[in-house]
Order: sequence, then structure tokens, then C-alpha cells
Amino acid sequence: MYNFDESKVIEEIKARKASKVLLQFPEGLKKEALRFSNLLNDNKIEVIVSGDHCWGACDLALDDAKKFNVDLLVNFGHVEFNKVDFPVLYVPIKYECNIKEFFDELQFKLGSFKKIGLISSIQHVHQLEEVKHFLELFIEEAIIPDKRGFSQVNGHILGCEYNSVKAINDKVDAFLVLGNRFHALGASLSTEKPVLLLDVANKEFTFMDEIREKIVKQRAIAINKVSDAKKIGLITSTKSGQNFGSFKSVKADLEKMEKEVIVLTMDEITNDKLVNFYDVEAFIEFACPRVAVEDYSRFEKPLVNYREALVVTGKLEWEEFLKQGLL
Repeated sequence: MYNFDESKVIEEIKARKASKVLLQFPEGLKKEALRFSNLLNDNKIEVIVSGDHCWGACDLALDDAKKFNVDLLVNFGHVEFNKVDFPVLYVPIKYECNIKEFFDELQFKLGSFKKIGLISSIQHVHQLEEVKHFLELFIEEAIIPDKRGFSQVNGHILGCEYNSVKAINDKVDAFLVLGNRFHALGASLSTEKPVLLLDVANKEFTFMDEIREKIVKQRAIAINKVSDAKKIGLITSTKSGQNFGSFKSVKADLEKMEKEVIVLTMDEITNDKLVNFYDVEAFIEFACPRVAVEDYSRFEKPLVNYREALVVTGKLEWEEFLKQGLL
């Protein structure tokens, strides 16, 4: 179902005169690594594959690319997130399917709404116009928001980028997300409007309201625990695209609250790393804001992200935080 457009990838690599490349795949596409390696080898291109996690275009294997002296880093499944000091070829990959097979169920699920915001992960943006045309056969209007922030095309959302959702929030009654639970949950945490996920890969429809309420309660508990802690660790990311907010300003605010603060650097935040800091009671991470949210149950100690830290320090009231959206 995924269209890699292999010939175009090879053509682009050759156009950039790259004879040695580093390939980087997200977890679900690593199964394609051997096939692509063989394909490029057959075209006289030397290949190294990154075996580390890749959580998005914010998580480029730049150090590996430089260490192994490759000419080009090829990142599959994403589009450009931020400017970096190394040549990168982004291969977004389309998910091809007959979107019409979902239309009857879409009408059943969304027929009670008048105006719907229509958004998707990068794999499905090519299907947005077709879905919009269908929706407008039975609702008043389907709105594809203009690109905002890190988004590259209209209607495109990322795991940490939902400004386009917020931009049209007051204009719609609900949102439809083409993609997966990760992106739909992010959208749901950015609005109080109903959010319906259409996961075409698994042929599933899910309203995210119940999941959202569970997450909101978890975040309230985590924020309260960090607020009560006397010794707090601030985690800054070494990943080029994962630095959100100012740890210096939060550190100063916490110290005014008579908290003991330690600043830490990490490439990837895991429970195994955090528990080694025995006397640190809680943590604030300035890396991907989804780490604290998605991996809540994996951490033994409370962990919040930068925006949640603003609630801890009193810079943002909880009610306003909810109104603005958790992401």
C-alpha cells in the first residue's frame, strides 16, 4: 500500500552525485531496509542503514551521517522539519488505497455535523481533496486548513504541530483525521471538538474523546506531582529538531519557588536513565512534547513537557492550558 517511488529516489540520489548514503527508516518501515539497500547497491551506491529509532523528521541521524562520511542522509516517511547542516533527502511516501470504500461509514459517523476540519499525516495529504469533495455532498463545509509552523502542505499535521487545527477550531464542529492514532490523539489534545480518526491501513474508525479525557486526567496528576517535588531535573535534548521552550527561564522560575534544579542532556529519554538519578523526584523534558504524554505509564517518576511546566511555575493557569490545547 505504500508507494516508495523507488525510481525517483534513485534518480534524486544520483542527481545529488551521492555515491555513499545513510538510510533512515521509521520503525514501521525498517522492514524495507534490506530491499532498499540491495536496490541501491545494484545502482553502484554504497549504503549504510541507521538501526536506531527514528521518531520523525526531528530525529535525524546526523551524527551517524557525519561519522561514516556519507554524501547524503535519506530519511523515509517524513518531510523537512527544520534546517540542518547536512544534505538530507526526504522521502515522504504515499499510502495508496481506494479511499471511496470508507465513504459510506464516513457519512454515517459525520452526518450530524455541519462543518468539519479535514487533516492528515503526510502519507494521506494526497487524499484530502477527494474526501473533502465527498463530505460536502452531505455537510455544509469541509475545511482543509492552511499549513502552519512545521507543516509543509495544507492539511498536514505532525506529532508536535497542530497550529493548523487551532487556526480553524472556531470554524468547525468536528475534525476528521486521515492517519493513525498518534496523529489523531495529538489533534484531539489540541482541541475540545470531537475528533474522528480514519485509520485506512487498519480500516478502523475511532472517536478520540474517551482517550483524550484519560490523557487529560493523567496530565493533571503529573503536573501536580511535579509541582509538589522539591528536586527537579530539566532534560534538554541533543537531537537537532527536539528543543522546545527555554529551560533557562523554567530553571529560574523553579529556583524562585525554592526548588533544587539539575540540568540534564539526553539523546533519548527512558525510564532506565531517569531512575539512576535517585534523589531527583520529578522531571521536565524539553525534547519532543509527546514523550511525557505518550509514555506516561513507562516512567516511575513524574515527567511533564515544557508547556506543562508553565502550569507548574504558575505562568499558565490550568483552565487556560486546557483551552489552548495540551499540545
